[in-house]
Amino acid sequence: MSGRATSRSATLARLGFADPPRAEQLLADPALSGLVDPLDDVFNDGLPDALGAVADPDLALLSVVRLMEALRASEPRRRDEESGAATEVTGLVAALRHPGAARDRLLAVLGASSALGDHLVAHPEHWRSVAEARPRTPEQRVEELVTAVRETGGRTPYDALRIGYRRQLLGIAALDLTTDDAPAALPEAAAALADLAEAALEAALQIARDHVGDDADLCDFAVIGMGKTGGRELNYVSDVDVIFVAEPREGVDEPRALAAGTALATHLMRACSTSTGEGTLWPVDAALRPEGKNGPLVRTVESHRAYYERWAKTWEFQALLKARPVAGDRALGGAYLEAVRPMVWQAASRDNFVEDVQAMRRRVEQHVPAAEADRQLKLGPGGLRDVEFSVQLLQLVHGRADASLRSGTTLEALDALARGGYVGRDDAATLDAAYRLLRTLEHRIQLFRLRRTHLMPTAEADLRRLGRALGHRSDAAKAVEAQRQAQAREVRRIHERLFYRPLLAAVARLSTSDARLGPEAARERLAALGFRDPAGAIRHLEALTSGVSRRAAIQRTLLPVMLAWFADEADPDGGLLAFRKVSEELGSTHWYLRLLRDEGSAAERLAHTLARSRYAADLLVGAPESVAMLGDPGGLTPLPRADLVRRMTAAAGRQADPDRAVRAARSLRRQELFRIAVADLTGELDLQQVGTALTDLTAALLETALSVAVRVVEERHGPRCTRLLVVGMGRLGGGEVGYGSDADVLFVHDPLDGADEKVAQEQALETVQELRRLLGSAGPDPALGLDADLRPEGKSGPLVRSLASYRAYYARWSLTWESQALLRAMPIAADGELGTRFLELVDPLRWPDEGLTATQVREIRRLKARMEAERLPRGADPKSHFKLGRGGLSDVEWTVQLVQMQHAHEVEGLRTTSTLPALEAAVGAGYLDEEQGEALRASWTMASRLRNAAVLFRGKPAESVPSDLRVADGVSRILGGEPGSGADLAGAYRRVARHARAVTESNFYGSR
Repeated sequence: MSGRATSRSATLARLGFADPPRAEQLLADPALSGLVDPLDDVFNDGLPDALGAVADPDLALLSVVRLMEALRASEPRRRDEESGAATEVTGLVAALRHPGAARDRLLAVLGASSALGDHLVAHPEHWRSVAEARPRTPEQRVEELVTAVRETGGRTPYDALRIGYRRQLLGIAALDLTTDDAPAALPEAAAALADLAEAALEAALQIARDHVGDDADLCDFAVIGMGKTGGRELNYVSDVDVIFVAEPREGVDEPRALAAGTALATHLMRACSTSTGEGTLWPVDAALRPEGKNGPLVRTVESHRAYYERWAKTWEFQALLKARPVAGDRALGGAYLEAVRPMVWQAASRDNFVEDVQAMRRRVEQHVPAAEADRQLKLGPGGLRDVEFSVQLLQLVHGRADASLRSGTTLEALDALARGGYVGRDDAATLDAAYRLLRTLEHRIQLFRLRRTHLMPTAEADLRRLGRALGHRSDAAKAVEAQRQAQAREVRRIHERLFYRPLLAAVARLSTSDARLGPEAARERLAALGFRDPAGAIRHLEALTSGVSRRAAIQRTLLPVMLAWFADEADPDGGLLAFRKVSEELGSTHWYLRLLRDEGSAAERLAHTLARSRYAADLLVGAPESVAMLGDPGGLTPLPRADLVRRMTAAAGRQADPDRAVRAARSLRRQELFRIAVADLTGELDLQQVGTALTDLTAALLETALSVAVRVVEERHGPRCTRLLVVGMGRLGGGEVGYGSDADVLFVHDPLDGADEKVAQEQALETVQELRRLLGSAGPDPALGLDADLRPEGKSGPLVRSLASYRAYYARWSLTWESQALLRAMPIAADGELGTRFLELVDPLRWPDEGLTATQVREIRRLKARMEAERLPRGADPKSHFKLGRGGLSDVEWTVQLVQMQHAHEVEGLRTTSTLPALEAAVGAGYLDEEQGEALRASWTMASRLRNAAVLFRGKPAESVPSDLRVADGVSRILGGEPGSGADLAGAYRRVARHARAVTESNFYGSR
């Protein structure tokens, strides 16, 4: 091969030609005479460079040769037919020879579509429709095509329609393919294609009228565009979905008029879909009509109305979203829309509407062949249908109350949804970009052969052409596939979040008036929902929804549904007030309202939590950012103790000031209390899990605060000289902490080797006092009281003792009640092995080797009887007091603890600090029968749950079954009761407690 030939081939390869030798041959073809200088080695004439800019340079070059051949061959005939006309060949040579829009358009079309190239070869005079392409109005397109089928020039009307259609299609493609940003210009191209289809339908109707003859005048006839035709977003090759409607002219009976309308519809469809020597347009599909293919092809407006009112399925209303008159009598088409449009915007109120639409999308996916799913631009995961279904579902649900959403065009509707706050701006931008890209890919694929397809190609040459059409030059085939897959992943992610958001189904269940939430109508609705102060609620609503901000728009979407959720609980007023406070704190953040609108069931959880629990509401108002956990799939799982300690220690360690350090740890406690409360309220935690979580949280705070207190004392006096231990007692030691529980503790220290005992005692006392000060000051979380009254000698004894002092005291002075209290002792914040040594000291006391003597049993019974007589608060009802009442917590715990002290030396299962495991062991060992065990278990569990529920509802502890019916109802509903069940709460508890008291009488007091 000569150097000159090598240079030419290399240049052609660099320009993007896949077959440079073949391109060289074509460039030398005589048909290109006047276009290419055969002696020009570097192609300075510009045509090859211009070819290199198109999607398929090889195809474009071949098509130029064929076009020039066809034009030269037809020139003599045109001279005879068009005397004096300028030569077309000269005009085309000039257009291709010189840089400019004409050449760019011609080469772009020829390099993108072999089908349009074939058309130009068959009709070479149409090259000017490409070179001189310009935007046209729908009216101009209709006029041109209708004129073509009326003045056929010797052709059949069918052929004239096809030729005229493709002549306009050339212009649309020319503008589309030469735009600087094809995805950005997609709406214009899709609208032009829809307008061209509209013009073709109008022209086809003219042909049909000519076929039908005088009978065409028996009816008014209109064609309603559906799908992408109706939405003015059509593809290059697509079925054109329509519905036909007809009305009798004056004096014509309906059957005769409908027969004429059916004839018109039939001939119109045939005019578009019949294949002739000039090809075909596209099938006209009327399957979206009432009853589908089994129903009459043409109906009257009233017949359509009756069908949609009585029989239509959900998908049929979704289809009507894009309905638009496109041909025939426009007044009749308008009457059709007036009849059916109101039903479209009421469809979302139908039972299971959202679920039906979601199920339909799943069915569409399931029918995609597995081998095609990854290549489907339209129906597969992450495809166009994901965008369209998401947009349409949101339109239908929210469009009832917001007319701005009622567009039949996908991108217009998506923009309206974003502006109205129904879709996040980032999500909308992603879906918009993806939709434009996927539709552009679809257009380029269809253009090549003008065939209806929605599949990504697999052949390397096809992928290369597609990639180059989108601007990729380096490894175009791989680049375009990677671009498509990345967009599909993003579309699928957003679709699954939007399309299946629980808020949609809830909004759909609202009546139209409820969805609009007008201020006046809202007052009556609020009262009916159970708000005690509708006027106050209205003020909250106005504060949240007034104005034109995006925040207010999203609130207007959320609140109609959330009001119903608030009203499901006992305190809707409190829930709405708390929601307002949280929203005012977080409303300006980028994530808060988006979380409630888009993420799972976050909004519903929040509404129920705030209206169900004053305790949780107060926690959230103090730390509104905690609402983020409601959108986290694992957000309501309590953190393990080790994680809590690590986080609290890290937070405290970032603060030099001790008060700020403990406040930072307490802020984390507040957040965790909210997590536990919501998990409890939503049923994700049972009583035992709540107790464990609250115990871990208390222990973590104590451990963190103790380390800060130690640090403070060391800063004052130098290195510490003693180790410290906090022992949990009572419910803390038993792992049964409730929301209103204090922390019962003992403080133990152990001097380091060589330390002065007096100095060690003083340092230990100062550390404990600092600990109590740090935890006793006002903080971001509910107060945690430290109660050390169970220490040796009670309030009269030292606040902290050394381990040796404990050993001496227990050896000489310990009373039976102190041994009983130690049944619940568990190291909480331990320094080294000190906790283990303390347990070794107390285990023989709480689980004595020989059990209890008769004297000790009598002492325990006397103490219990004295507590019942003296410690019950004045005025308290002994039948309903949770702790000290008959059959209450004290009865159950003392009964079980007596068994433990008597028999734990024999039964290992009794050696536990927790009540219910000890009760199970007592039943298992035969010290209580099954019935007795169940009675005690039921009472202890119910009393514990009632105490927790009372704190959750009221925000503060309660020691008895609430006598206020509203409070009782709120407590009962937290426990799963129906509205109004609070009146029965006291009776239900008393029945359970009475059975437990009977067991205490017989087993603890020994009355049997």
